[in-house]
Amino acid sequence: MPPSASESHADSTSILPSHVLKLAALGVQRRYRTHAVLINEGDRGDAIYVVLAGRLRAFVSDSRGREATLSHHGPGEYVGEMSLDGGLRSASVQAVEPTLCAVVTRETVLRHIAAEPEFAMGLILRLIRRARLATESARSMALLDVYTRLKLLLEQRAQVQADGTLVVGRLTHQTIASEIGCSREMVSRLLMDLKRGDYLLDERSTLTILKTLPARW
Repeated sequence: MPPSASESHADSTSILPSHVLKLAALGVQRRYRTHAVLINEGDRGDAIYVVLAGRLRAFVSDSRGREATLSHHGPGEYVGEMSLDGGLRSASVQAVEPTLCAVVTRETVLRHIAAEPEFAMGLILRLIRRARLATESARSMALLDVYTRLKLLLEQRAQVQADGTLVVGRLTHQTIASEIGCSREMVSRLLMDLKRGDYLLDERSTLTILKTLPARW
């Protein structure tokens, strides 16, 4: 008999780092459906969200509805820590699949930081990593052309299958566009060119890399 959703979530939380479980235990568990928005950019932040199961996407958008994906977060990670200073949310956060989170208030997190040096150090290192990623993202947007950004994304996401093929997985053209900072039309055009050159196979939003992608296009 297959495990229930609650049993699956219980199994996933059992493998999370102890310092994350300690923080999660201080919050209230909430479930979010796919596409549900947990955090809106510009809102006043009063909690962080610890992912126990599922996956979240952090993104920014403009008045025309264009989006740029900043990061993805799975079990054992948390989002919303940038508002611990009492400022406004710097990005929006959305569930990309059914997700279970522990929601911990800002005041509780601040007390936990003071009481748990291990968590405090982990938070510092996390913020340093985020700063490095932001620098790398800015460098990529400023210095790399769209094709090079697309190539890097495909190569980073590709996973080797049992038969040796490289499969990127289910990525829509819009998802790719929001991650590399360009239009969906540009992504569609580049992918079509790569398909015509027999570099890619695109079936049902699953991309298969057939041979080494060219350095330039």
